[in-house]
Amino acid sequence: MRRILIADDDMTSRAVLATVLRKIGYDPVEVEDGDSAFRIMTEEDSPSIAVLDWVMPGMDGLDVVKAVREVKGDLPPYIIMLTSRGEKSDVVLGLDGGANDYVSKPFDTGELRARIEVGRRMIEMHRALVQSKEALEYQASHDSLTGLLNRGATIKRLEEELAHGHSRSGDLVVAVLDIDHFKNVNDTYGHQTGDDVLMELSRQMDRSCCGRGVVGRMGGEEFLAILRFPHPDEARPFLDQLRNSIGSSPMDTRSGPVSISVSVGACVAVEGQGLDRLLGLADSALYRAKDLGRNRVEWS
Repeated sequence: MRRILIADDDMTSRAVLATVLRKIGYDPVEVEDGDSAFRIMTEEDSPSIAVLDWVMPGMDGLDVVKAVREVKGDLPPYIIMLTSRGEKSDVVLGLDGGANDYVSKPFDTGELRARIEVGRRMIEMHRALVQSKEALEYQASHDSLTGLLNRGATIKRLEEELAHGHSRSGDLVVAVLDIDHFKNVNDTYGHQTGDDVLMELSRQMDRSCCGRGVVGRMGGEEFLAILRFPHPDEARPFLDQLRNSIGSSPMDTRSGPVSISVSVGACVAVEGQGLDRLLGLADSALYRAKDLGRNRVEWS
């Protein structure tokens, strides 16, 4: 049952409102003053619709509306003011203050029901827009196959780490990981199995790096890990263990288990080092790992 907030210091009016709202499928949360209404409306899981009496002890309805509008984010509540003030100037004052609608006292049950229904539709439309916006933002920043950060978002994350590195604890380590002979996987098993390998490897690296940083897909079979270590001597064994676990754990695919290995090029960021220089060092180390036989970690 959908929750709705009723704030009214008049017990009789509040009881009538609650009865009407229950009949149309709502679970009313009742308070008798503005301070309680404000507290509930700013909680994490607050009702999405509120009916506020204008005149209440402490904060009045208009005070509550203004205060809520200052703190609410992407999904603000739909607020209906309940008032015996009949002047147009009062209505304008309430709407200008942030109320979405108003109902005059004594209220007509049918009108109240209709206005609450409008509020419900508006909330659902707003929620759908927010979800669409979040979905678009996710699609713009994440790789569609693996769910990891895409190249653009990974580079942006690295830029942020470099810009704020002095204020964050631990050494910043950048590692480029590339699947050895990945073309052979696609040629032998097909591209769908190759996609399975990429997805399974991404999950494994994401789990391994969780708590230390992030992994992004740079394109094809190449990934970039952005990691922090409290002590400099922790980075080398961590990457060695990651490489070893990938090589010793066949990937589950539609074609059965497929074994792969990765070559890794890594470097530790130093103060004043630019993005291009840092990535260039990691790439140089990766090329060296490949030249030396692959399935190894090299450092610059």
